[in-house]
Amino acid sequence: MDRQNILNRFSVTESDLLKVITEALSKGGDYADIFFEHTFSNNIALRDGEVNRASSNIDFGAGIRVVSGDQTGYAYVENTDIKDLLNAARTAASIAASSAKAEPPIEVRETHFKNHYKIERTWIDVSVADKKSFVQKLNDRIFELDKRTIKVSVSLSDSTSYILFFNSEGTLTWDYRPMCLMYGSCTMEQNGKIENGYASRAYRKGFEFLSADLIETLAKEAVAQTSLMFDAIKPKGGEMPVVMGAGSSGILLHEAIGHTFEADFNRKRTSIFSDQLGKQICSPNINVIDDGTIEHQRGAINFDDEGIESQKTYIVKDGVLESYLHDRISAKYYGVNPTGNGRRQSFRHTPMPRMRVTYMEQGNIPEADIIASVKQGVYVDNFTNGQVQIGAGDFTFFVKTGYLIENGKLTQPIKDINIIGNGAKALADITMVGNNLKIDEGAWTCGKDGQSVPVGQGLPSVLVSKLTVGGE
Repeated sequence: MDRQNILNRFSVTESDLLKVITEALSKGGDYADIFFEHTFSNNIALRDGEVNRASSNIDFGAGIRVVSGDQTGYAYVENTDIKDLLNAARTAASIAASSAKAEPPIEVRETHFKNHYKIERTWIDVSVADKKSFVQKLNDRIFELDKRTIKVSVSLSDSTSYILFFNSEGTLTWDYRPMCLMYGSCTMEQNGKIENGYASRAYRKGFEFLSADLIETLAKEAVAQTSLMFDAIKPKGGEMPVVMGAGSSGILLHEAIGHTFEADFNRKRTSIFSDQLGKQICSPNINVIDDGTIEHQRGAINFDDEGIESQKTYIVKDGVLESYLHDRISAKYYGVNPTGNGRRQSFRHTPMPRMRVTYMEQGNIPEADIIASVKQGVYVDNFTNGQVQIGAGDFTFFVKTGYLIENGKLTQPIKDINIIGNGAKALADITMVGNNLKIDEGAWTCGKDGQSVPVGQGLPSVLVSKLTVGGE
């Protein structure tokens, strides 16, 4: 996709872009940008043994933003007619009118970034029939693996987004953003008792995402999780050591800690970490990273929605709070460079600091040694959701499955419990870090201020010395 092709897709010229930005700055402002988006989305789903639902959607339009200090004017249009773009620019300009006066660009400067999600075959070139066979195979394989299975649901979603971005610094760039997600759920019955489990995978990949290995992996995970539930109990609740298994336990970083590192919460002093920059906040053995450059990861981006190149950002380095996650507004406030975390749900929304793929670097302790150090506690490794109160830092996670730890060994499976704690305290209470970092590949989506964006998360196995477990 070259410069002319992307301009043709949105029926605009370089002259149009310069006119719109000039209009956006006509009433003052420090900065302005235009975010064009053309997205194709598809979904097919299976229930009761057959593919019985399919849908497609096309989203098209542009959003125009004017920034003056910490004030933002924003307007969007669901077309790219030059008259409507100019009207939207005037609206945004009026909202953010100020005495500040940035000069509009006099030329267009083409900028390219490294591609972190190269694909082999685009989803646009794939028919429903091509996808249907994989959906049916996952259904059939789940039934084959366990005769207790009474119901299976499968869904396959894909999207393709073309992004064109231009700003008042003269930067012109564009991106092709693929996304795919496959999900399979399994319901089993045993002696009149019914349990269910699921598995999912999501990446920035093309049609090559679908394979026999993927079907086998999802089927085995969904069946194993559901089967485990029949033997699982709800443990006694209370405060105890918690070993968080590698992978999806990264929800601890995302919910309990990650949001409180987003710079808008700190700039507004609503985060518990707003006065902790440069200070020791946890063990020197802990390094926490937010990274948009991991190949094909769901949270990967080549550049953020403000035209800033994606990067690997150390939030915590050797236990010290090294950096917040910045968009352009917060970076200017703090006098630092943006970290590539300015993200938005679509052209209808303004960007704000958001996570990408958040994880902790691994340590040097085998998971078995971490578990062996615990006399009485729980091991958790399968989460469905979580939430946090940003100001206080208090969080709760819902744990689908895990195990009791008794005298240093995993014993009875457990299910359907809550883990409750405080993000800053939980981070400070991590006393052991495993050597088995795993970036989870599930379909994680982050919600903030009414906007949802795809994200990733990961964790090596860690020991949190004290957390509240909500059980029986």
